[in-house]
Amino acid sequence: MRRAKGLQSRKVGDSSCSRWSSARGSREVFCVGVSLLIDSETQRFQAPTAGPTCGGTMDHSTRARLAKPNRVRVVHSPSRQENTMQPEQTRALLALCLMAAFADQRKDDKEREQIKRVAASLGEGSGIDLLALYQDVLLKRITLENAVGALDARELRHLAYEMAVGVCDADGVHDAQETAFLEKLRASLDLPPQQAATILDDADRLAAAPPSAPLPAELDPPRPSTAAAKPAVDTAELDKRILNAAILNGALELLPQSLASMAIIPLQTRLVYRIGQAYGYSLDKGHITDFLATVGVGLTSQYVEQFGRKLVGGLLGKVLGKTGRAIGSAATGSAFSFATTYALGQVAKHYYGGGRKLDGSALKTSFNDLLGQARGLQQRYTPEIEQRARTLDVSKLMAELKV
Repeated sequence: MRRAKGLQSRKVGDSSCSRWSSARGSREVFCVGVSLLIDSETQRFQAPTAGPTCGGTMDHSTRARLAKPNRVRVVHSPSRQENTMQPEQTRALLALCLMAAFADQRKDDKEREQIKRVAASLGEGSGIDLLALYQDVLLKRITLENAVGALDARELRHLAYEMAVGVCDADGVHDAQETAFLEKLRASLDLPPQQAATILDDADRLAAAPPSAPLPAELDPPRPSTAAAKPAVDTAELDKRILNAAILNGALELLPQSLASMAIIPLQTRLVYRIGQAYGYSLDKGHITDFLATVGVGLTSQYVEQFGRKLVGGLLGKVLGKTGRAIGSAATGSAFSFATTYALGQVAKHYYGGGRKLDGSALKTSFNDLLGQARGLQQRYTPEIEQRARTLDVSKLMAELKV
């Protein structure tokens, strides 16, 4: 009998195992003593006209066994063909990310240099020359229309707008120039106005929330009252809060939703606020932003790096496949967010606990030293980060942060 297209048959012990791989997926069929053929298009069983695979004529008992459904087990495995992002689409999304970063036209030299460093870092091993792309965007050699043209899927266009909004709101609610850029982008992406307005409103509420707003319950649980006297500042409790915040932000970096990345910066600023408050300092958003910039963490460049790591690591490609609770590997970016959050918390503890006596240079040196320690520490907590990512309710977390 002529075998169905795409079919391969091989002997496994005294059974025959037939396999194929097609766009619809992989199937395996096991039967007892006979060879079954399956049409890769109709996916129906075809009994062979010849006898068993060892040769001979198929007798009545063999045909009877073949007719019994419990003699056949079909094992379904996920399709090997996944919806993945093409290089030109990755490049287009990164170009739009950089355009959004420069949309306000008031990035200082320090912020531009941080974004350039991010582009160089992300370009290593990604197959995309991101430094060249950075220059193309800065010198306007690539246009918004060029970038949008490469995004042919509805999910990619939605992702592009969410990402751009996140970049524009990373350092506060978008200004007039950023508003004009986002509207031009929305129109080019052919995104419905109401859909865009919902994304924008969610991001604006998150960006407008003061650092004094409550932390999520898991980072600021109610403390039981005890009669025992406590030290003025419970450093052990601060260390625990810093570690938990680092684990949470590391988990957010493993999730494909762009909303997850938007939550990281507000969590960091509120963590710094709580640490300052513990030592008797009332901090506003401007002070915290300056503190982060002094240690070397720019708000816009950090969001660009978070988004870029997910993108070049393939995690955001899962948006096309709608993989639900799928998470990335620990290398996707959790090491970056865990280490940055941990180092920020610890350097803030040293700075405010020491009476704010460290100058800018000492602050940056201290942060870099702690960053190195935190990267090593992240390996120890990788299982907890991955477990947190699997159970994290991003929508609930975002609702808590918008209060």
